[in-house]
Amino acid sequence: MMQYLIIISFLFFIVSLAHHPYRSYTAAIAWISMILLLISEIPAWLADQNYVYPTVAILSILFLVITLRILFGIDEHKKEFIFQLTRAAGIAFIIYAPFAFYEPLGNWLIAQVVHQTSALLTLLGHPTELFLWNTFRGNGYRVEIILACTGIQAIAIMLGVAYSVKTTLKQKIISFLMIVPPIYLLNLFRNAGVVTAYTEQWFPYFQEYIGGERGFASFFWAHNVIAEALAFLFLFVLAYGLFRLIPTLADFAVDLLQMYKEETIVFLDEIRTK
Repeated sequence: MMQYLIIISFLFFIVSLAHHPYRSYTAAIAWISMILLLISEIPAWLADQNYVYPTVAILSILFLVITLRILFGIDEHKKEFIFQLTRAAGIAFIIYAPFAFYEPLGNWLIAQVVHQTSALLTLLGHPTELFLWNTFRGNGYRVEIILACTGIQAIAIMLGVAYSVKTTLKQKIISFLMIVPPIYLLNLFRNAGVVTAYTEQWFPYFQEYIGGERGFASFFWAHNVIAEALAFLFLFVLAYGLFRLIPTLADFAVDLLQMYKEETIVFLDEIRTK
């Protein structure tokens, strides 16, 4: 089911990039399938004791409702904001899809990240052996590197955002250099930190409350808390840098947030008065 949702979302985001009379419908299908995909992932995220993504998935339901109201409303100006947001998602999908859908390419990227993470661990004085081609092992603990650990999702999303507005060639090149190398490099440090923290049990706190297998607490704190917080902070700083580089992107972000805020207030007021 998940694979079908990814394919449907991908296809309709791509179709929505073109100007045609049915863009409201294709964009709606794209966002519905995307939100359904997020919701379907909630059990897996909760099993990994990750509460950030499930929270985002639940909040995305309200986002979807507001988005559909605008897409099928009468305000054409507001629709253009949604189309531009859909464009950002479509560009992100174009970048991410080859790695997600073509397994040899995805595995190649994972292998590069594993190799470079291994070299970084050795450089930092924490060498860890490879149990499988994509799994680190140390002190009886294992950390598997999957596509989500390569940083390609964050890279695709940020490039989609940066390229969703009209920019000069210079702005495109600088934004690429601001996004791709830093995210990729910092993701290697993230992987190395998680592997080291888990295999060496840096954070064995509140294991009885966190649950999971023996020693899972260190992985939880390193991966689900510290790494997520640092990633959010970095992406916030990166977004600020992009806004300084591309003022029209900053204007779009401010106007988009204001529009969703106003539409959410109207929607909630309608619910209360019923």
